[in-house]
Amino acid sequence: MDLWNSFNPLFSVSGFFVGLLVGITGVGGGSLMTPLLVLFFGVHPVTAVGTDLLYAAITKTAGTAVHGRNKTVDWRVVGRLAAGSLPAAAVTLWLISGIDRKSVAAVGTITMALGYMLILTSVLLLFRRRIIEKIGDIRRTKKSVDPATVGILTIVLGLTIGILVTLTSVGAGALGVTVLLALYPSLAVREIVGSDIVHAVPLTFVAGVGYWVIGEVDWMLLASLLLGSIPGIVIGSHISPRLSERFVSVMLAVTLALVGSKLVFA
Repeated sequence: MDLWNSFNPLFSVSGFFVGLLVGITGVGGGSLMTPLLVLFFGVHPVTAVGTDLLYAAITKTAGTAVHGRNKTVDWRVVGRLAAGSLPAAAVTLWLISGIDRKSVAAVGTITMALGYMLILTSVLLLFRRRIIEKIGDIRRTKKSVDPATVGILTIVLGLTIGILVTLTSVGAGALGVTVLLALYPSLAVREIVGSDIVHAVPLTFVAGVGYWVIGEVDWMLLASLLLGSIPGIVIGSHISPRLSERFVSVMLAVTLALVGSKLVFA
């Protein structure tokens, strides 16, 4: 009875609309879900991040299966990213576990980091096509980078993503895809996206389990979000081809910029 009484249908409704946007735009749920939980529902930032990480691990699993079946995953890239991101996530979690997570400093740091990551995601979303075109021009005119250097840079990218995602639940898609496009000119965009999504699953799972271990996951909240978001993602994926991707992306980018600014300058 207590469990049922703790159920809030507004979480499921919010999860549905976030899932709908994820299905339409492909933007990670963390960019939308975590600030929504913090700003509109008053969920503690650390709990919001921890819960959202497991939410992301579950929702991205379906995408992993699709990309694996379509053979749009470069497992070499996934392995290199994971070699940097998983240890980085473990160290970040260890540091978080040793601080007073209810303190003003801890809340302020996570909130500020989340805000800046949302602004970065907004910028990358607005100028994604131009960035991809520019990277394409550079890749066609420059000589190929030494494979060993590419491997090291990919691990460093994974390390950076591991810290950012563990701290804010945001960053894998926005930052990862953009940098990978520059590092791997021989890979198609769909392979870059597929590899990035597959890598996000173990990263968010490990980070989410870490937050669970330190007591920062709300399981009823997670279940409520999934109840709404899974059908939302399915519906969004079906209606996506019928909508103007540019219009939706611009609206989403503006929203993320406003929310990020509110978190940073509040």
